[in-house]
Amino acid sequence: MSSAYLLLSHGSRDRRPEIAMQQLARLVCHKLPKNHNSVNSEYLVGIAALEMSSQPLHEQIQQFAKSAFGGRKLSQNENHLKIVPLFLLPGVHVMTDIPAEVALAQQATGEDIIIELQPYLGSHPNLDKLLAKQIATIEAEVWILLAHGSRRPGSQETVEAIAARLGAVTAYWAGPPSLESRVKELVTAGYREIAILPYFLFAGGITDAIATSIEALKLQFSAVNFQLAQPLGASAELAELIWDLTDR
Repeated sequence: MSSAYLLLSHGSRDRRPEIAMQQLARLVCHKLPKNHNSVNSEYLVGIAALEMSSQPLHEQIQQFAKSAFGGRKLSQNENHLKIVPLFLLPGVHVMTDIPAEVALAQQATGEDIIIELQPYLGSHPNLDKLLAKQIATIEAEVWILLAHGSRRPGSQETVEAIAARLGAVTAYWAGPPSLESRVKELVTAGYREIAILPYFLFAGGITDAIATSIEALKLQFSAVNFQLAQPLGASAELAELIWDLTDR
């Protein structure tokens, strides 16, 4: 059996997330079994974006499948393409949009290639450990886990559970409670050392906007010391979690 792997992100007009995705794909390449050595691993781990791409996702999947398997003729059902959604919440994209695009790609490629949609990144139980490592580097009285948020009912339960395990409180960029309202609550409760952990994959437009909003909060609450941690970023540890998801 031959397998290829496609790492799927949301997509952005900002170039930084795409560069980070390319770095992450190279790190995942290092996880390939030794029996892949006879094939250029560059063609076995790829990246795709759900939005902000010149092609719809199902066409990106088809194109990657051709580059990964085009030169190798195996018997039916021997080519497996595993798609790993690098999304942190089980929102509309993860639960509805991506499965629909994968179904279109499978219909177009036929039975020569089996396309398997793997669990989304935010569902990995060890993701907490990566977040805990970031928290350990900064001293604060209280932490805010700041996620994007989703309009899909129940999607924020995952974030709430992670925050509880980390001993943090939650806030959402695209829904209540907002960062500002959460900070006001904490300041009223007497906290003066507040750290914010952005629950995002990579630096980009939103993390820039978060940093700007924190500067405004510093002016509003001059007696409070605010600290901002980094998003997850491309790392060997994150690549390890992604590789683990390819076997689930």
